[in-house]
Amino acid sequence: MEYQGNILKMRTELATPIRYFLPIGEHEIPMNDLIGKNIQLKHNGVINCISCGKKTKTSFNQGFCYSCYQTAPEASEEVMRPELSKAHLGISRDMEWAEKHDLIDHFVYLAASSVVKVGVTRHLQIPTRWIDQGASSAIKLAQTPNRHIAGIIEVFLKNHYSDKTNWREMLQNKVDGSIALSEEKSKAAALLPAELRQYVSDDDSVTDLVYPVENYPSVVKSLNFEKAPTIEGKLLGIKGQYLIFDQNQVLNIRRHNGYHLSINVTS
Repeated sequence: MEYQGNILKMRTELATPIRYFLPIGEHEIPMNDLIGKNIQLKHNGVINCISCGKKTKTSFNQGFCYSCYQTAPEASEEVMRPELSKAHLGISRDMEWAEKHDLIDHFVYLAASSVVKVGVTRHLQIPTRWIDQGASSAIKLAQTPNRHIAGIIEVFLKNHYSDKTNWREMLQNKVDGSIALSEEKSKAAALLPAELRQYVSDDDSVTDLVYPVENYPSVVKSLNFEKAPTIEGKLLGIKGQYLIFDQNQVLNIRRHNGYHLSINVTS
């Protein structure tokens, strides 16, 4: 069985375990069905920008050509730093885009892995954002009417919680079992000043996330197509946006957005 085309980050469906689908060309590969099988991924040297589609020698910011990296709204700095969003002031690279992405409800959340992480995402990206980060569980902390306010809450809480995921520990499934997100939410809410505490969410439900992994790596050896145009091995699992192979090897699919691949299931 062979698939060819440009890939994008895996689409996910919340289930037990989570279901993964890899977009490639005009198709989607149900990746859970390949766990336990040997697969080969081969890059032919072609990379297409995920925004404009043109060929690019180098991929910037997980899939953009340099021009789109500089100008596309989905590549702007406020995507990574929501507190910098100025769409509520009528300022954006593209206000039409911002109305659909910045000027809508956002959630500030707490996610558990080896530590408790604070993050921000659009309401349409729950639980996708949690899954992409490889969180073991997550809870909504606050709901805001735009991206900027959510970013301000996140910045305030960075003094108390990490805003980064330790991807190596995530892939080794190092989870702090003592974390109680409901309690952490109460602590975090109490830390907020009154003008921000008004946005605390009434939804106290905790979402537990189970990943389709047969074996986690004892150490993590990261693969990429610049160093190895052909990657082959037995697929042992998927977590976050990573494929986990035998011999402790992992491949970050999102990092390779726009890469043209040939994928073969060899057994």
